[in-house]
Amino acid sequence: MTVARQALGHGGEEMAAAYLQAVGYRILERNYRTRLGEIDIVARDGNTLVFVEVKARRTPSFGSAKAAVTAAKRRRLSMLALQYLKTPAGRRFSRARFDVVAVDQHAAEGRIELVQNAFELAYP
Repeated sequence: MTVARQALGHGGEEMAAAYLQAVGYRILERNYRTRLGEIDIVARDGNTLVFVEVKARRTPSFGSAKAAVTAAKRRRLSMLALQYLKTPAGRRFSRARFDVVAVDQHAAEGRIELVQNAFELAYP
């Protein structure tokens, strides 16, 4: 991954975290990593545990940020979420969902769109 792509991703995650906090989410973890991969943001929205995938785009050339959450990515995030739910922090919640924050940075001010309940748990 190039330095420019890493910077874009990090900037998108920063914007997403600030936005989520502004709309009432409580950020529990950022960049939760296991051997299977990474969940960008783990947050709490009321009594619901939320696994947030952040997708940032600088240009619309390769499609929207939302469209970048492929079926393979949904399966990987599902496996990561199931692992997280087995941890002491995850066991405190009886409800969980997947949200996507799309950060389209090609808009003049940077447009952020929150998609709640973006997808269901995906099994391999």
